[in-house]
Amino acid sequence: MSALPNDIRLDDRHPAVADTLDVVRRGLRTKPKRLPSRLFYDERGSKLFEAICEQPEYYLTRAEIALMREHAGDIAAALGPDVRLVEYGSGSGIKTRLLLEHLPAPVAYVPVEISRSALLDSVATLSTTFPQVPMQPVCADFTQPLRLPVAVRSPRRTVIYFPGSTIGNFVARDAVAIMRLMRTEMGDNGAVLIGVDLKKDPALIEAAYNDAAGITSEFTLNMLVRLNREVGTDFDITAFAHRAHYNPMAGRIETTLVSTRRQDVHVGNEVFAFGDDEAMQVEYSCKYSLEDFAELAHKAGLRVEHVWFDAEKQFSVQYLVR
Repeated sequence: MSALPNDIRLDDRHPAVADTLDVVRRGLRTKPKRLPSRLFYDERGSKLFEAICEQPEYYLTRAEIALMREHAGDIAAALGPDVRLVEYGSGSGIKTRLLLEHLPAPVAYVPVEISRSALLDSVATLSTTFPQVPMQPVCADFTQPLRLPVAVRSPRRTVIYFPGSTIGNFVARDAVAIMRLMRTEMGDNGAVLIGVDLKKDPALIEAAYNDAAGITSEFTLNMLVRLNREVGTDFDITAFAHRAHYNPMAGRIETTLVSTRRQDVHVGNEVFAFGDDEAMQVEYSCKYSLEDFAELAHKAGLRVEHVWFDAEKQFSVQYLVR
């Protein structure tokens, strides 16, 4: 975990242990059981995800980085000067660096990330590369309303940047709710710049979430390791298995942790029974046609103004306005 320069202050709103415990209890009471994918991202989870992005099957990151290398100048021109760039789920900041290289006179960069370690590492690196850009990191859950830090000078506009394909981790209702939050936080003159993975050969999609090296499996199971350590659950990691398959009717990857035997899991003073082969939902990864996503944005009060693609049109970055 990197230390921040003295002139950068971390706004730390990381959820308390009691909040996480409550989320786990509620999720295990539902039928079928489910836990939110944000619980993947402790320090080890963030590093495992970076490793997933380097696997040969995982086309998404390669496609998005190729897209940004080709189109970052055009994207920055669309955003314009004097922008406050607010990034949801900032992670390692690789794509952000490509954007900041072209963005004219940004007022501030505000990364919002649930993993404190990933946030500190990213900001420490970016602040060295872009010393002229004021950085205001916020450790928080971006799915909740944010109180953005006050910028050192007034921005011409606020742009919410949501790279990767994280919007696909939410069912349509929740994705619309998040984009409505973006619409509120960007203000009247703002915009949203968002990564959207596109529908394609199901075999290619499914392989991306079942890499041969087993990194994705390790990443998924790390959620249980984290919960055992942080909130005192007693998941038997050896008695769960990663499963990810593409549901063509829903247009999404559905990732579950499957109990390999009958077992009980203790969460505080509650006991939750798992049956043999019972699947607990931990992540969706929705894929969109351009028409699908435009309709989703419309429900959030947003309009797609421009779309950029990688050369093979596997991935898109979309520019949304009111």
